[in-house]
Amino acid sequence: MSQQAVFRLQRRDDRIAVLWMDDPQETVNTLKQELIAEFESVLAEVESIAELEVLVFASGKEEGFIAGADLRMLQDVETPDQGQALSQMAQALNNRLARLRTRTVAAIHGACLGGGLELALALDYRIASDAPQTRLGLPEVQLGLLPGGGGTQRLPAVIGAERALDLLLTGRQLGAKRARDMGVVDELVPQQILIEAAIKLARSHPRQGARASNRVLGAGSIKKLRAWMLSGNAIGRRLLFDQARKRVLRRTRDNYPAPEKILAVTKIGLEQGIETGLAAEAEAFGALAVTPEAKQLVRLFFASNELKKDRGIDDPDIAPGAIRKVGVLGAGLMGAGISYVTLTRANTAVRLKDKDDPGLSHGLAYVQHLLDSRVRKRSITPLQRAQSLALLSGGVTYEGFANAGLIIEAVFEDLTLKQRMLRDIEAITDGDTIFASNTSAIPIRDIAAAAQRPQNVIGMHYFSPVEKMPLLEIVTTDVCAARVVATCVEFGKRQGKTVIVVNDGPGFYTSRILGPYMNEAIHLLTEGVAVERIDAALRDFGFPVGPMALLDEVGIDVGNKVAARLSAAFGERMRPPPGIERLLHDKRLGRKNQRGMYRYDRQRRGARQVDQSVYRLLGVAPDNPLSNHEIAERCALPMINEAVRCLEEGILRSPRDGDIGAVFGLGFPPFRGGPFRYLDANGVGRIASRLEQLLDRHGERYSPAPLLAEKASDAKGFYNA
Repeated sequence: MSQQAVFRLQRRDDRIAVLWMDDPQETVNTLKQELIAEFESVLAEVESIAELEVLVFASGKEEGFIAGADLRMLQDVETPDQGQALSQMAQALNNRLARLRTRTVAAIHGACLGGGLELALALDYRIASDAPQTRLGLPEVQLGLLPGGGGTQRLPAVIGAERALDLLLTGRQLGAKRARDMGVVDELVPQQILIEAAIKLARSHPRQGARASNRVLGAGSIKKLRAWMLSGNAIGRRLLFDQARKRVLRRTRDNYPAPEKILAVTKIGLEQGIETGLAAEAEAFGALAVTPEAKQLVRLFFASNELKKDRGIDDPDIAPGAIRKVGVLGAGLMGAGISYVTLTRANTAVRLKDKDDPGLSHGLAYVQHLLDSRVRKRSITPLQRAQSLALLSGGVTYEGFANAGLIIEAVFEDLTLKQRMLRDIEAITDGDTIFASNTSAIPIRDIAAAAQRPQNVIGMHYFSPVEKMPLLEIVTTDVCAARVVATCVEFGKRQGKTVIVVNDGPGFYTSRILGPYMNEAIHLLTEGVAVERIDAALRDFGFPVGPMALLDEVGIDVGNKVAARLSAAFGERMRPPPGIERLLHDKRLGRKNQRGMYRYDRQRRGARQVDQSVYRLLGVAPDNPLSNHEIAERCALPMINEAVRCLEEGILRSPRDGDIGAVFGLGFPPFRGGPFRYLDANGVGRIASRLEQLLDRHGERYSPAPLLAEKASDAKGFYNA
């Protein structure tokens, strides 16, 4: 049985042809190595049609253009030469598209990312649908790579170097309107007329100059002058690239090699021409493809994709329930954030409750603020904002909650309050209503102890700010119904979250492994290590925020409550340092009361200043010369060790979930892959030995998990077992 074709050339009578791409084996189009021969064959057919005037490249998928290159190709890359060959292969195809005699235009609807956008950039024009699902970008930097199909060379030629570097170095994706405003696409039209509009666009514009940056930058002399000043002369280029490099280093702290390579090859293309630039791009792609950073980031990408298919339960016959309305208890930042993602991503009605009118008003205003911000950024229209707000209502009573299929409690960490709310909800709802607690540390079984229907009680642990943080940690108990788990997993995905399911226990997974990390930072402080040095060392390790700044943001009092709960459950290894009591006695709560590790009494440019009185309060001088490496190791290793304990005890279902939870929920350095990938990469035996050394110096909190010692002895690691 012959394989179905992916490419189909539709010839019309008016010297027009549409080249359709539709991979019947996949839900989305991706560029694969095995498609090259077929693609080259159809391009040869195009080249043979002398009378052809316009070629439209379009997708046969209803909801996508090309989602990028198939990353499975990278799994077989073991040498830089192999990676370079992949890049050269993609470049050759796009160069062939760029050399076609006919006018070419990409008709884009849905995701046009990575290699898909590089293909579109090789054509004369790009026209896109104005649909919300249309988005464009080159996200390769987020995988430790650079665009290898000519993207570093063609994007600056189309939109100018300054705008191109912004997209290349961040990997951010553009909605259709923003893409048009930046010049990535030439026109926007409704999806229904996309093909005909593409033909009209190509017919009405000459090929000559179609790829010149001054075409898309507009006729305005100011824009042209700025583009020339920043990329058209040596002095401007040096300034542009120097400033970009400084911004990159501030963000990456030199942990990611890809941004530096992107800067280098983009500059080569601007100064020496596209052929030299493409050669440099291919060589750099090959070098990056085999770096440890890219390998870990690509593995993380595959792991997160696997989770999209994970239903959280083993029984395939249990279907998730339909959630048409959500009730949210508590209108603080967490409750308002949960409401926002429910409205805007899950497109589901929300009834928000708080104890009084001022609290409710604050929550409703926060949702409005988030929507207004998106309108200002032109990521949604005023009509879309109004449609989202029409799904939101609120009150200070339980009116409007009886018909909600899912109730999410997001009040502060008080077991008695949470149990009372659970009883109130059960009194007004039927037997199918799910009660989910957003608690970060209280065991769900303790909350469910007050329930008449404990099988309907589950944990849905969101991370702050909810609208930005990607992880949702769902916590299930021994009595929680499989239907409830499946329903919450499915709904979390509708909210746009990466979802892991963990078993119940104090602190679950994420709060539990964060506890020893934060505790050790306080231990270091009481040993005389300066606040800013602790934070800098962990940021150099790869965390986005240092532990001391994080403690100020979370609240020192909140951190202490979680630490006390974990200490009661796990004993000496989780006991909080005595220094934290002095901080609380001095009424230091962090940012919320403007008194913490850092000063909040004045606005200054640059880094926030440490509150030097912290040292006097603790009776230490901040002069401990401990190395940055040891500071980072002392904080990170207890976190990694506790992750192993969670796997050993069955809190985690797999190492994969542990890595995703730590990276997406706590900011564990993505280029290190997560706690379990870190252990495998650095040697389980070596880490176990290092913990033994720290145990001798600092006590029980460094005692290696039994499973760690077991894995160290068999030398298999966690992913090679």
